[in-house]
Formats: sequence, C-alpha cells, structure tokens
Amino acid sequence: MKRRVNRKILIAALVAAVVLGTGGVVVLTRIASNQANAAPLQNDPVKTAPVKKTNLADQQSTTGQLGYGSERALASRKSGTVTALPNQGAVIEQGKPVFFSDAKPVPLFYGAMPLYRDLEAGMSNGPDVKVVEENLAALGFSDFGTPDEKFTSYTASALKKWQKANGLEQNGKLGQGDVVVQPGAIRVASVTGQLGGPAGGDLMKVTGTERAVTVELEQSKQRLAKQGEKVELSITGGKPTTGTITGITRTAGDSAQGQKPKIILTISVDDPKAAEGVDSGSVNALFTVSKKQNVLAVPIGALLALAEGGYGLVTEDGKTIPVTVGIFAKGQVEVQGDGLREGMKVVTTE
Repeated sequence: MKRRVNRKILIAALVAAVVLGTGGVVVLTRIASNQANAAPLQNDPVKTAPVKKTNLADQQSTTGQLGYGSERALASRKSGTVTALPNQGAVIEQGKPVFFSDAKPVPLFYGAMPLYRDLEAGMSNGPDVKVVEENLAALGFSDFGTPDEKFTSYTASALKKWQKANGLEQNGKLGQGDVVVQPGAIRVASVTGQLGGPAGGDLMKVTGTERAVTVELEQSKQRLAKQGEKVELSITGGKPTTGTITGITRTAGDSAQGQKPKIILTISVDDPKAAEGVDSGSVNALFTVSKKQNVLAVPIGALLALAEGGYGLVTEDGKTIPVTVGIFAKGQVEVQGDGLREGMKVVTTE
C-alpha cells in the first residue's frame, strides 16, 4: 500500500518536473518518499503494462507566428532631406533604391559589414572596400578585377560608371551614408521616417524576404534554442513542413513593467509552398530535444519512488526492480535495470 501511495505522488511530481526541470524531480521525489506513512487509499484493482522496446523522442510544442522573421530597424547615415520612401511590404534587392535623399537614390548593397568611413582613392586598405567592390561586380561594374580590400584608380573608375547609371554625381567616391548595407534583400515591415524629415537615423523596420516563423520562449525553455536544429511546423491554413532555426535573440525584459526576459527564435520554412496563400497566421512548432532508439520503456505511472532513493518498478508477481530513468516522451519513460526485459509486465496506475 505504501508503494501505491508513493506511485500516485510520483506521478504528480513528474508532471511538475516537466515545468520545473530536473531539479524539481529530485525535490519532489524526496517529498514522495517522505509520504510513505500517509493514510492508505482505497484498494483499486491492480493494473499492469508490458515493458516495451521502442523509439522515444523528447519533444515539446509551442505556438509561433508565420511572417518574414524578426523585424529590425534600418538606420541611415545619409545627410539631407527624405524625398521618397518605400511602401510597407515592398521588397528591395541589391542595387535598388531603399529611399531618396535630396531627390537622389540611396541604393541597397549586400554585405555583413556596414560602411564605417568615406571611400576614395589613396585611402588605406580595409574590408569595407571589398564590400563595395563585391557589390559593384555583382551589378556589372568590375573594372578592378577580383574584389579585394584595395581602393585603386580602377575601383574609382568602376564607381563612376555605377554612379552615372544611378543618376549620381560621378566623382569616384562613396560616402558612408551613400548606400545602405544589409545581409541580403529586404522587405519593408513598416516605415517610421517622414517625407521632409532628416535622411539620417532610423527610417523603417525591415525583415528578410523568405517566409519564417517567429517563436518566443521563456528563459526556462532555452534548451529548445539550438542554432541549425530542425523543427516540425504545422501552419494554420497551410501544410505541415519542417523548419530550421536560423536566428536566436535574447531580450533583457523589464522588471519594472513585469516583462520577463525572452528568447526569440527565427525559424526558416524549409518548403515555402507549405505556406502558399497564407500571409500570416499561427503555427504550431514541435521541437525535438533528444531521441533514443530501441530502448526499454514503461508508462510514467509504473515508476515507484523508493524509500532508499531512486526509482523502481514492481512486477506483477510483486518483485521490485530498481531502475535508472532516461528521457520522458508522450507518457512513456526510458528505464534500465538488472533483470528488466522486454515483455515483462509491471504494475502501473495508467
């Protein structure tokens, strides 16, 4: 009867452990073992379940939103007055104007490094020069040959031709605010700048152009945030597919306003066709934390908290087998122990 009490308490402990983590299992197990002298429960019929060899996957699902990934502010270092801005939802590609300042275009260049100085002949070598040459070459202006970090007269010549093609002053120089550098093509999520306002500063918020799912996680679930991991996605109004975690950002939160720190995941959609016809909406994201193949497993309700510590299983003939536990998945738990074998029946509450 003491074992039956322990088992019922253990089930509640394991449920709580899913929320509290591994540390919660230890504490609650101790509480369960201290309840051995509790008042006996009614003598319910004994239930048994077979020990099975199976594959287990520790999975957890949460809800996300389909869109184009996390928004980020786009800042300009251009002087002058804003004379044209893009529409919300516009997609801007390499070489195309992001906005206009003093009626002149400020084009988009691709790169991982923004321009941090003005570029002209005679300047020192630097990675910013290579960013400019790579973009000029991609746009068809490659008088300098293979892009490198040297700003030569050939670089200036290619720059003049590009400036002429874009209706800009043909001086062979490039100010740090003359272009906007982003990792790739951008989609305008919202416009914050104003016509007639200063061209410098944050003018809009942008995202990537590929469909993506954004998921917010509590800090306690950071084990789910693994760059490059696959996630199963069920898109409302779309089709089931998979995604890949491509971005992980963390917010500090604001204790004064009751805002807790968050982990924000950006998950790319592996098959864009799965989201065809769906502009935005809810997505169920299923994370697989770990997998085990061909392991022995029993229902969670078969676990018994032993008075001496640890866990055990009770066979249908009343023998107790101490076991060690592995992963928990969908009401099952991985178990290992001497004398434990596939097909053996053990007492359970489920």
